[in-house]
Amino acid sequence: MTGTADKDHDRIRGVAARVLRAEAEALAAMADCPPEGFARATRMILAAKGRVVTSGMGKSGHIARKIAATLASTGTPALFLHPGEASHGDLGMVTAGDVCILLSNSGETRELSDLIQYTRRFGIPMIAITRVADSTLARQADVALILPDMPEACAIGMAPTTSTTCTLALGDALAVALMEERGFKADAFHVFHPGGKLGAQFLRVRDVMHTGDALPQVTPATGMGETLIEMSAKGFGIAAVTENGTLLGVITDGDLRRNLDGLMGRTAAEVATRSPRTAAPDMLLSEALGLMNRHKIGALFVVEGENRLCGLVHIHDCLRAGVA
Repeated sequence: MTGTADKDHDRIRGVAARVLRAEAEALAAMADCPPEGFARATRMILAAKGRVVTSGMGKSGHIARKIAATLASTGTPALFLHPGEASHGDLGMVTAGDVCILLSNSGETRELSDLIQYTRRFGIPMIAITRVADSTLARQADVALILPDMPEACAIGMAPTTSTTCTLALGDALAVALMEERGFKADAFHVFHPGGKLGAQFLRVRDVMHTGDALPQVTPATGMGETLIEMSAKGFGIAAVTENGTLLGVITDGDLRRNLDGLMGRTAAEVATRSPRTAAPDMLLSEALGLMNRHKIGALFVVEGENRLCGLVHIHDCLRAGVA
C-alpha cells in the first residue's frame, strides 16, 4: 500500500511540474519577444483622459477583472465591464476619453461583438489581447497584443491555463509599465491601499498623531502639582514643557520617579528631560515605533520647523494602526 501511495504521490507531483513548466515556457517565450504593440498600448493608455475599461467572457473575464483591479490600484483608473451586461444597457459606462482592453483567446468571442462595434462607432481606442493575430478582435483593434501560440497546459489541451496565465502576466506588465511612466511612488500606492497590513506599512506619524487640546503641555514655570493634573487628564503618561509653542523638554513617569524627593516643590523646568527624542510628522509610523522600542519609551512628541510642537504619537496608536 505504501509503495502505491508513493507512486501516486510522485505521479501527482509530476502533473504539477508539467503544468508549471508549460506555463513557464510560454511566459519565457513572451518575455523573449514581448508583443509588438506593447509600447503603443502603454502610450495609448497614458494619453487617455478617462478610464481603462476591461472586458472578457468566462475565464478571460476573470483575468480582465483582475487587470482592472491592478490598474486601478496603481494609478490608472480602471473598471471591469461584463460583456453581457454591456449588451443590455451598460455600454453607457464607456465614454469618450476611455480606452477599452478586450480579452479573448480565440479573438472570436461572440459576447464581445457589441463592445467591439461600440468602440468602433464612437472612436474609442481599443486594445485587444488574443492569441490569434488574424481574428476578428485583433483585426478590429487599434492595437493587438498577440499572445504566444503555445499549447494549454491541461492534458486535453482545452482548459484555459497557459493562455490565461500569459494574459494575466501581460496585464501585470502593462500596469508596471504605466506605473513607471507615471512615476507612481510608494506614497501614492498608500492612497489606494489605506487598509490592512500593506496600508499600515505606509502610514505616517501625521496620520495617527494626537493634536490640539489633546496634547499634555505645561510651561517651564508650571508647578509639579498642576503638571501631574495635566498628565493624568490627558492620559499619555507624559507632558511637554513648552514656551510659545516650542518644545523645551518632556516629563515622563521616569522623571517623576527620579525626582520624588521634594517633587511637589519643583517646577516643570526643574524636572523635565531636556532635548528629548521626537518624531517628525512625515516619519513613517513604523520608524517611530522602532524609535520607541529601541529607547524603551511609550510616546514621542511630534515637532516641525524650529522644534515647534505639533502632535504626539503613542505606542498604542502604532498597535491600533496595525504597525507591529
